[in-house]
Amino acid sequence: MKGVLWLAWRQQRLMILSAFALLALCAAYVAYRRSEMTELIDATGWVPCPGWNGGCESTATFEIMQGNSAGIRALGTLGIAVPALIGVFWGAPLIGRELETGTFKLALTQGVGPRRWFAARFGLAALVAVLVAAVVGALVAWWWLPIANTLDGPYWHDAAVYQATGPAPVACALFGLAAGTLAGLLVRRTLPAMGAAVAAIGTAMVFVTFFRTSWIAPETRITPGDTPKRLVGSAWSTGQFGYLTPDGREYPITEFCQTSGDEMRACMAEHGFTGRYHKVYPSGDFWTFQWIDTALYLGAAAVLVGLTLLVLRRRTA
Repeated sequence: MKGVLWLAWRQQRLMILSAFALLALCAAYVAYRRSEMTELIDATGWVPCPGWNGGCESTATFEIMQGNSAGIRALGTLGIAVPALIGVFWGAPLIGRELETGTFKLALTQGVGPRRWFAARFGLAALVAVLVAAVVGALVAWWWLPIANTLDGPYWHDAAVYQATGPAPVACALFGLAAGTLAGLLVRRTLPAMGAAVAAIGTAMVFVTFFRTSWIAPETRITPGDTPKRLVGSAWSTGQFGYLTPDGREYPITEFCQTSGDEMRACMAEHGFTGRYHKVYPSGDFWTFQWIDTALYLGAAAVLVGLTLLVLRRRTA
């Protein structure tokens, strides 16, 4: 290692080594807690089943879930925070501090162009950001999988699982780094750049979360007549359900027949309803949502890096 890459390592090694140390602690903790959980599962002969009403209501289920759900959710929350932490504490100072203190001039007087200097710094930070997000996501998924989608959760669509596992959080970490870096370049002061990075990353994550269910249509599950409805299981209910007429028109339960048993059957007959519907996202939609989110974050990160390269030459001239 030499040249600008060596310089980038020297300037970022404290952050990199601190990140790897935290990852090692997290990995040791998760390995310990998961070992406890699997020993309990083996001792009780527990067989997981998805959903609130899947027949898992046993003493062993409650003991296993209560002992691990909170820890999985806490680790998942850390995974959600990773992109913002990277953007604020790594991205914003990456170029912003160099401009603020003027130390970038020393590097650029050694015959190194600004883009090569930036590529070494950003490339090393991006590599570590990907590793950190991927390892945290893998730890969450590894701990969660034996009890996935069981009873009171966490379910695949819960924020602590969905936003911390899969490829989307890794792409979001790259977006966070790119957003923080551009903020530092534009603001040229570290602290204000950190604030701008928080605002940009938070806005993007809220946007993606809010519009996620608009990316794909839910599955409509139809139950004929008044027979028992299909169980939700591990699916993600949209909260949209109600009654159907013979020609397929939908009437939400918020407006019709909010009853059960004989009253419901009488109400259905009165309105001519011949079945019920329930709109859900099956657990298989996890990957569809994840790849769409990934494309959005990677696309936004590429745009931000492109803008950074455009502005960089003027800022370092």
